[in-house]
Amino acid sequence: MVSFAGLSASGQQSDQLQEQLQQLKQQYDATTRDLEQRIASLQQQIEQEKKAREEEKDAREKEKTRTVSAAELAAEKATQSVLGESNQVGAKFQGQLASEPSYDLLREADQKIEKLQEQLGTFEFHGYFRSGYGLNGVGGQQVAFEAPGAEAKYRLGNEAETYAELIFVNNWVNPDHNSDKAWFRSEFMVEANSTNSQSYTNFANGTGNDQYRFREAFVQAGNIFESQPNAKFWAGERYYHRQHVDIDDFYPLDLSGYGAGVEDLDLRIGKLAVAFLNAARPDIVTSNGNLAKSNIDVRLYDLKGPAGLWAGWFDYATSKGGSTPTGTVPTTDGYAFGLRHQRLEWHGGYHAFSIQYGTGAASNFSSPGNGTTIANPTPYINHSKQLLVTEQVVFQANDRFAVMPIFVFQRTKDGNPQHDWNQWVSFGARPEVFFTDHISVAFEAGFDHTHSPGQYDGWLRKYTIAPQIGAGRKFFSRPVLRAFLTYANWSDGFRGLVGGTPYLNRTSGLTYGVQAEHWW
Repeated sequence: MVSFAGLSASGQQSDQLQEQLQQLKQQYDATTRDLEQRIASLQQQIEQEKKAREEEKDAREKEKTRTVSAAELAAEKATQSVLGESNQVGAKFQGQLASEPSYDLLREADQKIEKLQEQLGTFEFHGYFRSGYGLNGVGGQQVAFEAPGAEAKYRLGNEAETYAELIFVNNWVNPDHNSDKAWFRSEFMVEANSTNSQSYTNFANGTGNDQYRFREAFVQAGNIFESQPNAKFWAGERYYHRQHVDIDDFYPLDLSGYGAGVEDLDLRIGKLAVAFLNAARPDIVTSNGNLAKSNIDVRLYDLKGPAGLWAGWFDYATSKGGSTPTGTVPTTDGYAFGLRHQRLEWHGGYHAFSIQYGTGAASNFSSPGNGTTIANPTPYINHSKQLLVTEQVVFQANDRFAVMPIFVFQRTKDGNPQHDWNQWVSFGARPEVFFTDHISVAFEAGFDHTHSPGQYDGWLRKYTIAPQIGAGRKFFSRPVLRAFLTYANWSDGFRGLVGGTPYLNRTSGLTYGVQAEHWW
């Protein structure tokens, strides 16, 4: 039999167990609530950190002025390289990876993205292009009107080709050009030209019409010497300090070529550039190889003087001749010099005047072509000469009207005592009227007179009207889309020399079409 004392002791023990169980339940509930609160707090912290990263990333992207698409593509590739394909990998490994390693991967992805964006910041893309299509007045493809013997033509509504210059620049070292260390950059440019006859090249049937050339490939370095922090050293192939008249696309001074030099040396009174520039004629082969020409080019510029900035230029050129299967090419040299005056920020535009003179091997310093190449090496080349005077103005007093007038006077002599001087005189203007921020109309009128004894003597007049849709109210606002109507007439002395086949026996012509033009 169980005694009452034993039952009482057993009851007390049962009560104690119940009390202990109740305490454990309370501790469990308290611990569970605490864990839930900690989990909720961590989740909230994770969301806040994620939101902060996204806001910081959005702020960085807004500060970037470059095209976003390239950065987004780089970011996407970087993220995929770290995390893999997000949908498939996330579905496969969800719940198998702890949270902390995932954030490590995200931080690594952010670092890679920042590095790629930094690399994108060192890259520059610049260029120019024009393209369109036109017809002539008798129904065929557009032709250009240019006087024989003239080294340029008035451009508006008179360009029958697609042309582009694509420039790629990378700033390898110190891209911000900070003053405490040296910087290095490289520039590479491809020139492309098409006749607008067809949109592809087919060399199989001989109808290829596209041309591609490397016109620039050089490296530039700066801040090498503390005493000359703005001086820039360069070597390679480049456009070298060309002077340009826009509305007839004429280069009064063009010594582009291969070589090396230094520019922007500070002389207190102005800046100095010295260059060794070269080119060769692969079509003329002597006993010394391809006929070559070397130039020592010295320029003093940004000299502050009366009514603006002044610049002086000197070039000494040499070319060693040799024997050929058909005769002997003479050794020659020559010199050229020039003076330039310009007023910048003048009535909303600028004013520039230049006068240049050259002899012998240095007499061909202007376009077409360029002055680093030797002219035809006749026995009289040492006596060849060129005198060139140009003046150009851009005037824009308000945002409703702008105009660019130009003047060119050129005399050349090939050195043959039996030949007289050739002469080219040109003057014209392009006014533009702006109706809104994007709608305008441009007019252009140009006159050329050329004279070459025994070959031609006459004049050409060209007129164009072009309604335009453009990016702004400035004379040089680009991009621009335009339609054009061009009329030209010329003297009887140019009959058969202007307008090509459609106007072979005429002294006037008409073209019309559309064109886009842009530089950046």
